[in-house]
Amino acid sequence: SSGSEDEAKPGTAAAAAAQKREERLRKFRELHLLRNEARKLNHQEVVEEDKRLKLPANWEAKKARLEWELKVEEKKKECAARGEDYERVKLLEISAEDAERWERKKKRKNPDLGFSDYAAAQLRQYQRLTRQIKPDLEQYERLKEQYGEALYPTSDSLLHGTHVPSKEGIDRMVADLEKQIEKREKYSRRRPYNDDADIDYINERNAKFNKKAERFYGKYTAEIKQNLERGTAV
Repeated sequence: SSGSEDEAKPGTAAAAAAQKREERLRKFRELHLLRNEARKLNHQEVVEEDKRLKLPANWEAKKARLEWELKVEEKKKECAARGEDYERVKLLEISAEDAERWERKKKRKNPDLGFSDYAAAQLRQYQRLTRQIKPDLEQYERLKEQYGEALYPTSDSLLHGTHVPSKEGIDRMVADLEKQIEKREKYSRRRPYNDDADIDYINERNAKFNKKAERFYGKYTAEIKQNLERGTAV
């Protein structure tokens, strides 16, 4: 029996060694697969990062804006299919805090940055005036029925003297012009010239400089001026 046990030990040891080798090979194959998977993921991430770097700087904002616009269009279609007003549905879904925040943001929009050049000032004036225009859609429909295709002129159309404005339109234009004149006079009124004032300047630019200096330093130099006028200055 001792001989049989001695013969069984080498076989058991060989089987254990083979099993251990098989386990190591299995772990090695798993590590090899994990390494290949990590290499593949790293390569994909490098490719995606290269794509992101080649995109414009504001791509993320544009993408978010486009996604939001698509959602809005889908919501409008759903509301139209159900016969609901989209604006009303949108207001029902907005909380009071969001509505207040958006209202404050709307008030901060389009701030007056002051005068930069005449072209920008003219553009702002044009945009302000066009926002005030309220078209008469009923009159427009009547003109379409009356003139048909002639209402939309082409390069061959002769329009001089064919259009007669309504009395309401003329009154509205006159009221708007008077409002513009009144506002323009308020902001560009000329200061009255005082003939009795002392002339201490040589030109208009020097007069403005003297007024500015008087505004800032007049209280400090008042006594010196009085002494000079009396001839008692040291």
